[in-house]
Order: sequence, then C-alpha cells, then structure tokens
Amino acid sequence: MRGPFLILLAAGCGVWPAAAQKRASLGIGVGTVRYPGGTSFSSAAFSPTIGFSSPTLDADGSASFASLPNGVWSSQGRGDVWVTSPPLYRGWRFGAEGIVAGTARSDGGRTAAAQGVGELLWSAPRWGFGIGAGPSGGRSVDQSSVTAWRTRARGWWHLTGDEGDTDWQVTVEPTRFPRITVDSTVVPAGWFTDATVGATLTRGRAVASLAAVARISGAYGSKGAGSIFLQFYVAPRVALEVAGGSYLDDPYQGLPRAGFVTLGVRLHATARASSADPKGPKWSPLVPERRGDSLVVRFQFDSARSVAIAGDWNQWAQLPLRSLGAGLWEGTLALRHGLYHFNVLVDGTDWVVPNGVATVPDGLGGMVAVLVVP
Repeated sequence: MRGPFLILLAAGCGVWPAAAQKRASLGIGVGTVRYPGGTSFSSAAFSPTIGFSSPTLDADGSASFASLPNGVWSSQGRGDVWVTSPPLYRGWRFGAEGIVAGTARSDGGRTAAAQGVGELLWSAPRWGFGIGAGPSGGRSVDQSSVTAWRTRARGWWHLTGDEGDTDWQVTVEPTRFPRITVDSTVVPAGWFTDATVGATLTRGRAVASLAAVARISGAYGSKGAGSIFLQFYVAPRVALEVAGGSYLDDPYQGLPRAGFVTLGVRLHATARASSADPKGPKWSPLVPERRGDSLVVRFQFDSARSVAIAGDWNQWAQLPLRSLGAGLWEGTLALRHGLYHFNVLVDGTDWVVPNGVATVPDGLGGMVAVLVVP
C-alpha cells in the first residue's frame, strides 16, 4: 500500500521501517520467517532498508537476512517504485507503481514476484483516492509461473489532532487468477478480492500501525488476516519495534498462510524530528511578503550552491531563487489569494521542506509545505 500508510514489513522478517522523505535504517532482531512450505523462527535477523520521497517519486527497498535452524540462511527482499505526474487539473494526476519481491534459502528454493499498476488519482491536502489496474506475476520452485490481471481502488485520509496524527487507508483489489499447478495439483481459475483497512497513529515517540485484510472468493474460499506494529523511539536515531499477527497466503510466490511475531531494534541514518508539544505553538503556513504587485519568499540555506522552489501553482515547475549572500535565498512569485503547496530543491538533488513551515501529506508518502496568500 502507498500514500500515508507507507509501512513495509521487511520482507517477512525483522521489523518494519517508518516512512520519511529520505530514509535508511538497519534492523536487528528475531522473528518469524516465511518461505514456500512453511515458517521458522529466526534467532538472528538483519533487515536493512532505504527510501526516498519527492513530490513526484517515492522509492522503497528492504531486505532481510535471517538465520534458520540447522545452519540454513534465508534472504528476502522487496523493491517498490512509485511515480506520478504533476497535478494536471484540480488535483487530478496519473501515477504508476512497480513492485518486485523474492525469497531464497541457502539449502535451495527461490521465489520471485512482480506487480505493476497504472492509476488515475485525485488528491487534496488531507485526503484522496485512486483507481487503476495492471499485471501481476510470480514463480516458485513448487508451482508453475503465473500471470494475473489485478485492479485496484483505494482511498486515504490524514487527520491531525491535539494528541498527534492519524492516517487511514482503504484498498480493494479484485484479481482474476488463472489456472495453475501446485505440487502436481491443478488449481482452477477464479476471482478473489483482497480488501484492506489500515491505520497509522503517531503519538509523540510512539507509532502504532494496524491492518486488517479480508480475501473474498467464491472459487477459493474466503479468509482474513490482521497485524499490529508498534514502534517507540528511545533516541532520535534508535527505535524499538515489535510486530505480530498473521499473513494471507501469497499465490504468486507460493508462500503459505501463517502467523508471525517479530521483535528488534532499528538504527536510523537520519534523526527523527522531535514532535512539537501538542499544547504548544503550531507551525504556520508560509505567508509571502508583498512587494508591489509581487510576493517575495525567503529561505535560509547556509551551505547551498543553488535553491529553487516548485509548487502546485505552476505544475511543480522549478523557479530558481537568487542568492542574497550569507545563506539567504529570495524569489518573487505572482499568485492570487488562496492556499498553495510547495517544496524547495537544494543543489539540484535534495527536495526539502523549509524549517518552521506547516506541512501536509502529499498523498504519496511525502510531505509538502503550505503557502497562504491572504
């Protein structure tokens, strides 16, 4: 799932990373490992993750290396890339997502899967929805390769309260699955629909994510699963994580339905921003200074060589800012009264939100700053 609910299980072992605009982390822990034919409990698991978000791109990668009984090692991985066009008309845009995943064991046995989807999206600062379709495929050592057509409808909401933020997402995915052969047994073609509801609650140092999924099928039988993930930051770069619940079976890689539990510590490359006191002052939108018929914005980036601003008022085209010296950068805008969203590009590579400016989710897992012209 994308959007605000951007928490990935580290390929079925270890612990989950929290979403951010730029992220890299390493998890060390114990937990359940799933593979074709069953599950095992690992007493040593290592799960690195990397990720990047911008207004039009979100990429995540995760891997897991786990020790199993009898000296066997298991490796699992997942990569997810999401791209979207700039807003086309009143919040509408096109998007595309590609996912690859796979597993391997040192004593033999490999699986692989890939999914793609094209999507039409509409998003507002606090909520949005999308509808799309695309192919899915996979293969494991115990079944023939399979390709299926998957459709997807989803919606998301972001709520901000005095106690913290809450993100909701609902996804419905009807899939036409073809006939396959598993262990010499022919499984007939049929439809199944996965319906998922997820919520992520951020409360100070704590993050809690809950998910429930139901697979509805007259051909294969209906079933359900659920999970909970808890994360607590003991330091800006160190979080304790625990998760538990159950998986549905994965028909693309031949992974079984199973329960799981994980426990570990995650070390983050980037310090987590401190949460503001809910009873204290809130960050405010950027209000440009009026200079005649123009609006002037200024930002402080001490070591920057170039700075540009991009926003939804010009389809996210980059407008270079001029240096005033001493790390101060200035730009002139021509905007009507209203509310806008923007990000700042530093040195041509880093999209950032200026410190002290109010932000909202962009609907794709990142954050954009808020600008108001009174």
